[in-house]
Amino acid sequence: MREATFLRQNQARWQQYESQPTTNPDELAARFVHLTDDLAYAQTFYPTSPATAYLNTLTGRLHQSLYKNRPEQSRRLGHFWAVEVPLVVARHQRSLAWAMGLFLLFTAMGVLSAAYDENFLRVVVGDGYVNQTLANIRRGDPMAIYKSGSSSVMFVGIAANNLLVALKTFVMGLTLGVGTLYSLFMNGIMLGAFQYFFYQEHVLLPSVLTIWIHGTLEIPSIVLAGGAGFILGAGVLFPGTYSRRESLTRAARDAVKLAMGLTPIIVVAAFLESFVTRHTEMPVALSLLIIGGSAAFIGWYFGLYPRLVRRRQQAAALPAAAEEAYLATQLPTSV
Repeated sequence: MREATFLRQNQARWQQYESQPTTNPDELAARFVHLTDDLAYAQTFYPTSPATAYLNTLTGRLHQSLYKNRPEQSRRLGHFWAVEVPLVVARHQRSLAWAMGLFLLFTAMGVLSAAYDENFLRVVVGDGYVNQTLANIRRGDPMAIYKSGSSSVMFVGIAANNLLVALKTFVMGLTLGVGTLYSLFMNGIMLGAFQYFFYQEHVLLPSVLTIWIHGTLEIPSIVLAGGAGFILGAGVLFPGTYSRRESLTRAARDAVKLAMGLTPIIVVAAFLESFVTRHTEMPVALSLLIIGGSAAFIGWYFGLYPRLVRRRQQAAALPAAAEEAYLATQLPTSV
């Protein structure tokens, strides 16, 4: 391509980049890609041209803009957990309440099933786990199963497994919520039967003080992932005034935000299970402190805080709405 043709095809776009700067990260990235392509072409075919020097300068400026924009990306990440996830929770309290209510029901069913059938837990978790735990109880260390293996290897395995469980529970909302319901059913049944087993063996308190060190974060995360799945299902089943596709798109956007917001909590729970839960000899006060702190965080972040964020958003919108209403009264009326 002749240089004159190259300039004619691209000069208007370069001038636009120079005269109309942007702070939008996606637009900055797109411009940078285009400019680096143009610069590479110019350096190859017109290395001594003034256009090549011009492109080099313009690309350098854009690179600096991208670099300066990095703090904005960090603020965007903080805004995600400080505002966006809590607002999703506030908007979808009904779906989350259904997930919690059904999970508690299934947990109670697990307790009753284990109470009336002593082999029920073996069906749920397998003979190997039950036999190993019984042997540990007889040795006077009922929670010894958490001490086996390397903490680091255990952490990777548990984090991957729990993230996968949460992902499946969330994504199966696309089955109109049926798959999510099944996942909550299985996890609730397992939890209820598991805890009744320790009650039956007269070691309920040691089990609670140990298991719930990580379970206080892990179990609500699975339930909330179920809530995200129900948000997806509701988007398909109850489109309201939107088309079904638009309703699903909006629901998927919120459900994905909630599922992503659960990721660090699930990872922290896996860390506690791998590195802390194994210390069954820790003081009761320390165990209660960890459990209580985790419970307080869950109650605050997914209970109280979303309401506060929503109220702040509504309060911020009131002045704008009042101004708009005032301006409307000032418009001239037609005769």
